[in-house]
Amino acid sequence: MCGRLSQYDGIHDFVAALSMPNALINSTGEQPFRRYNAAPTMQLALFHQEGDYLHADMVRWGWRPHWAKDRAAPINARVEKVAHGPFFRAIWPHRAIIAINNWFEWVDEGESKKQPYLIRHRDRSPILCAAIGQYPHEQQRAGEHDGFVIITADSEGGMVDIHDRRPVVLSPELAREWLDPATPKERAEQMALLQGEPAQKFEWFRIDRAIGNVRNQGPHLMAPIDANQADDLFSAQRP
Repeated sequence: MCGRLSQYDGIHDFVAALSMPNALINSTGEQPFRRYNAAPTMQLALFHQEGDYLHADMVRWGWRPHWAKDRAAPINARVEKVAHGPFFRAIWPHRAIIAINNWFEWVDEGESKKQPYLIRHRDRSPILCAAIGQYPHEQQRAGEHDGFVIITADSEGGMVDIHDRRPVVLSPELAREWLDPATPKERAEQMALLQGEPAQKFEWFRIDRAIGNVRNQGPHLMAPIDANQADDLFSAQRP
Protein backbone atom coordinates (compact mmCIF):
# COMPACT_ATOMS: atom_id res chain seq x y z
CA MET A 1 0.00 0.00 0.00
CA CYS A 2 1.37 3.37 -0.99
CA GLY A 3 1.21 6.27 1.42
CA ARG A 4 -1.71 8.31 0.22
CA LEU A 5 -5.44 8.22 0.99
CA SER A 6 -8.60 10.33 1.22
CA GLN A 7 -10.67 11.11 4.29
CA TYR A 8 -13.08 13.80 3.19
CA ASP A 9 -16.41 12.91 4.84
CA GLY A 10 -17.33 14.07 8.35
CA ILE A 11 -16.99 12.01 11.52
CA HIS A 12 -20.72 11.26 11.71
CA ASP A 13 -20.66 9.76 8.20
CA PHE A 14 -17.98 7.36 9.39
CA VAL A 15 -19.83 6.59 12.63
CA ALA A 16 -22.91 5.73 10.55
CA ALA A 17 -20.80 3.32 8.49
CA LEU A 18 -19.60 1.62 11.67
CA SER A 19 -23.22 1.40 12.86
CA MET A 20 -22.19 1.55 16.51
CA PRO A 21 -24.81 2.44 19.11
CA ASN A 22 -22.11 3.54 21.57
CA ALA A 23 -22.02 7.13 22.77
CA LEU A 24 -19.41 9.12 20.83
CA ILE A 25 -16.70 11.23 22.45
CA ASN A 26 -15.65 13.34 19.49
CA SER A 27 -12.46 15.40 19.46
CA THR A 28 -12.35 15.82 15.67
CA GLY A 29 -14.95 18.54 15.09
CA GLU A 30 -18.26 18.48 13.27
CA GLN A 31 -17.23 19.57 9.77
CA PRO A 32 -16.18 17.32 6.85
CA PHE A 33 -12.45 16.62 6.96
CA ARG A 34 -11.87 17.38 3.26
CA ARG A 35 -8.53 15.59 3.22
CA TYR A 36 -8.65 14.49 -0.41
CA ASN A 37 -4.93 13.86 -0.66
CA ALA A 38 -3.71 12.81 2.80
CA ALA A 39 -0.07 11.83 3.25
CA PRO A 40 1.98 10.35 6.13
CA THR A 41 2.47 12.59 9.20
CA MET A 42 -0.92 14.24 8.61
CA GLN A 43 -3.44 14.22 11.44
CA LEU A 44 -6.34 11.93 10.54
CA ALA A 45 -9.52 10.90 12.35
CA LEU A 46 -9.03 7.62 14.22
CA PHE A 47 -11.60 5.57 16.18
CA HIS A 48 -10.96 3.54 19.30
CA GLN A 49 -13.24 2.19 22.01
CA GLU A 50 -12.98 2.54 25.77
CA GLY A 51 -15.64 0.73 27.76
CA ASP A 52 -19.03 1.70 26.36
CA TYR A 53 -17.72 4.78 24.56
CA LEU A 54 -16.51 5.24 21.00
CA HIS A 55 -13.73 7.84 20.78
CA ALA A 56 -12.73 9.83 17.70
CA ASP A 57 -9.41 11.71 17.81
CA MET A 58 -7.06 13.34 15.34
CA VAL A 59 -3.87 11.26 15.33
CA ARG A 60 -0.71 11.43 13.20
CA TRP A 61 -0.36 8.81 10.46
CA GLY A 62 2.88 7.03 11.29
CA TRP A 63 4.39 5.62 14.50
CA ARG A 64 7.60 4.15 15.84
CA PRO A 65 8.62 2.91 19.31
CA HIS A 66 10.71 5.22 21.48
CA TRP A 67 13.78 2.99 21.07
CA ALA A 68 13.77 3.27 17.26
CA LYS A 69 14.62 6.96 16.99
CA ASP A 70 17.06 6.31 14.15
CA ARG A 71 14.27 4.93 11.92
CA ALA A 72 11.59 6.69 9.95
CA ALA A 73 8.14 6.16 11.44
CA PRO A 74 6.36 3.37 9.52
CA ILE A 75 2.86 4.11 8.27
CA ASN A 76 1.86 0.47 7.74
CA ALA A 77 2.32 -2.82 9.59
CA ARG A 78 2.37 -6.18 7.83
CA VAL A 79 -0.40 -8.42 9.14
CA GLU A 80 1.91 -11.45 8.98
CA LYS A 81 4.24 -9.98 11.63
CA VAL A 82 2.40 -7.29 13.55
CA ALA A 83 1.08 -9.48 16.37
CA HIS A 84 4.40 -11.11 17.28
CA GLY A 85 7.25 -8.87 16.14
CA PRO A 86 9.00 -6.60 18.65
CA PHE A 87 8.56 -3.37 16.71
CA PHE A 88 4.80 -3.02 17.22
CA ARG A 89 4.53 -5.00 20.47
CA ALA A 90 3.68 -1.94 22.57
CA ILE A 91 0.73 -0.88 20.42
CA TRP A 92 -0.62 -4.24 19.22
CA PRO A 93 -3.16 -4.24 22.09
CA HIS A 94 -4.34 -0.74 21.11
CA ARG A 95 -6.65 -1.50 18.21
CA ALA A 96 -8.26 1.26 16.18
CA ILE A 97 -10.16 1.86 12.95
CA ILE A 98 -9.36 4.53 10.41
CA ALA A 99 -12.35 5.13 8.15
CA ILE A 100 -11.38 6.45 4.72
CA ASN A 101 -13.09 7.16 1.42
CA ASN A 102 -10.39 5.70 -0.83
CA TRP A 103 -6.68 5.18 -1.19
CA PHE A 104 -4.21 5.60 -4.06
CA GLU A 105 -1.56 3.47 -5.71
CA TRP A 106 0.99 4.21 -8.43
CA VAL A 107 1.55 1.67 -11.21
CA ASP A 108 4.49 1.39 -13.60
CA GLU A 109 2.82 1.17 -17.01
CA GLY A 110 5.96 1.66 -19.05
CA GLU A 111 5.70 5.43 -19.20
CA SER A 112 8.19 7.96 -17.92
CA LYS A 113 6.09 8.52 -14.81
CA LYS A 114 4.01 6.05 -12.83
CA GLN A 115 0.25 6.17 -13.30
CA PRO A 116 -1.85 6.83 -10.18
CA TYR A 117 -4.99 4.79 -9.48
CA LEU A 118 -7.82 5.47 -7.06
CA ILE A 119 -9.24 2.47 -5.17
CA ARG A 120 -12.60 2.61 -3.41
CA HIS A 121 -15.61 0.51 -2.45
CA ARG A 122 -17.86 -0.25 -5.40
CA ASP A 123 -20.80 1.24 -3.50
CA ARG A 124 -18.60 4.18 -2.36
CA SER A 125 -19.27 3.43 1.30
CA PRO A 126 -16.51 4.30 3.80
CA ILE A 127 -13.60 1.87 4.00
CA LEU A 128 -12.95 0.64 7.54
CA CYS A 129 -9.23 -0.11 7.85
CA ALA A 130 -7.76 -2.05 10.76
CA ALA A 131 -5.14 -0.01 12.58
CA ILE A 132 -3.16 0.06 15.81
CA GLY A 133 -1.58 3.00 17.52
CA GLN A 134 -0.62 5.20 20.42
CA TYR A 135 -3.39 7.73 20.98
CA PRO A 136 -5.14 9.66 23.77
CA HIS A 137 -7.08 7.52 26.22
CA GLU A 138 -8.39 7.61 29.76
CA GLN A 139 -4.98 7.24 31.38
CA GLN A 140 -2.94 9.18 28.81
CA ARG A 141 -3.33 12.58 27.26
CA ALA A 142 -2.36 13.37 23.68
CA GLY A 143 1.42 13.43 23.31
CA GLU A 144 4.17 14.12 20.80
CA HIS A 145 4.81 10.40 20.30
CA ASP A 146 1.22 9.55 19.37
CA GLY A 147 0.61 7.96 15.99
CA PHE A 148 -0.96 5.02 14.22
CA VAL A 149 -0.22 2.51 11.48
CA ILE A 150 -2.58 0.77 9.06
CA ILE A 151 -2.39 -3.02 8.94
CA THR A 152 -1.75 -4.38 5.43
CA ALA A 153 -2.02 -7.79 3.76
CA ASP A 154 -1.16 -9.33 0.40
CA SER A 155 -3.41 -8.20 -2.42
CA GLU A 156 -5.58 -10.68 -4.29
CA GLY A 157 -7.52 -10.91 -7.55
CA GLY A 158 -7.11 -8.06 -10.01
CA MET A 159 -5.89 -5.75 -7.26
CA VAL A 160 -2.51 -7.50 -7.46
CA ASP A 161 -1.93 -5.65 -10.74
CA ILE A 162 -2.27 -2.35 -8.90
CA HIS A 163 -0.10 -3.14 -5.84
CA ASP A 164 1.03 -6.23 -4.00
CA ARG A 165 -0.16 -4.90 -0.62
CA ARG A 166 -3.48 -3.44 0.50
CA PRO A 167 -5.11 -2.33 3.77
CA VAL A 168 -6.90 -4.93 5.87
CA VAL A 169 -10.47 -3.70 5.45
CA LEU A 170 -13.12 -5.02 7.82
CA SER A 171 -16.88 -5.24 7.43
CA PRO A 172 -18.80 -3.03 9.91
CA GLU A 173 -19.59 -6.08 12.04
CA LEU A 174 -15.94 -7.14 12.22
CA ALA A 175 -14.79 -3.55 12.71
CA ARG A 176 -16.99 -3.32 15.80
CA GLU A 177 -15.51 -6.57 17.10
CA TRP A 178 -11.99 -5.33 16.34
CA LEU A 179 -12.64 -2.16 18.36
CA ASP A 180 -14.17 -3.97 21.33
CA PRO A 181 -11.55 -4.11 24.13
CA ALA A 182 -13.07 -7.44 25.21
CA THR A 183 -12.06 -9.11 21.94
CA PRO A 184 -9.08 -11.41 22.70
CA LYS A 185 -5.79 -10.62 20.97
CA GLU A 186 -5.82 -14.07 19.34
CA ARG A 187 -9.23 -13.41 17.82
CA ALA A 188 -8.09 -9.99 16.58
CA GLU A 189 -5.08 -11.59 14.90
CA GLN A 190 -7.27 -14.13 13.11
CA MET A 191 -9.63 -11.39 11.92
CA ALA A 192 -6.76 -9.39 10.47
CA LEU A 193 -5.13 -12.43 8.86
CA LEU A 194 -8.18 -14.12 7.39
CA GLN A 195 -11.27 -11.93 7.35
CA GLY A 196 -10.39 -8.77 5.44
CA GLU A 197 -12.79 -7.81 2.67
CA PRO A 198 -12.07 -9.43 -0.73
CA ALA A 199 -10.95 -7.57 -3.84
CA GLN A 200 -14.43 -7.98 -5.35
CA LYS A 201 -15.70 -5.30 -2.96
CA PHE A 202 -13.53 -2.67 -4.65
CA GLU A 203 -13.14 -0.83 -7.93
CA TRP A 204 -10.14 1.09 -9.25
CA PHE A 205 -9.37 3.45 -12.12
CA ARG A 206 -6.74 5.86 -13.43
CA ILE A 207 -6.74 9.44 -12.18
CA ASP A 208 -4.74 12.55 -12.97
CA ARG A 209 -1.09 12.71 -11.87
CA ALA A 210 -1.88 15.89 -9.94
CA ILE A 211 -2.54 13.60 -6.97
CA GLY A 212 1.23 13.13 -6.74
CA ASN A 213 1.65 16.63 -5.25
CA VAL A 214 0.32 16.56 -1.70
CA ARG A 215 -0.41 20.29 -1.91
CA ASN A 216 -3.14 19.53 -4.43
CA GLN A 217 -6.50 19.06 -2.74
CA GLY A 218 -10.12 18.91 -3.85
CA PRO A 219 -12.79 16.55 -5.17
CA HIS A 220 -11.57 17.02 -8.76
CA LEU A 221 -8.65 14.73 -7.88
CA MET A 222 -11.12 11.81 -7.61
CA ALA A 223 -12.24 11.98 -11.25
CA PRO A 224 -11.24 9.27 -13.78
CA ILE A 225 -8.93 10.71 -16.42
CA ASP A 226 -11.05 9.14 -19.14
CA ALA A 227 -14.74 8.45 -18.55
CA ASN A 228 -14.98 5.80 -21.28
CA GLN A 229 -11.88 4.10 -19.95
CA ALA A 230 -13.34 4.15 -16.43
CA ASP A 231 -16.55 2.51 -17.71
CA ASP A 232 -14.46 -0.25 -19.27
CA LEU A 233 -12.55 -0.75 -16.05
CA PHE A 234 -15.74 -0.94 -14.01
CA SER A 235 -17.17 -3.55 -16.40
CA ALA A 236 -13.99 -5.61 -16.25
CA GLN A 237 -14.00 -5.55 -12.45
CA ARG A 238 -17.59 -6.72 -12.04
CA PRO A 239 -17.87 -10.38 -10.96
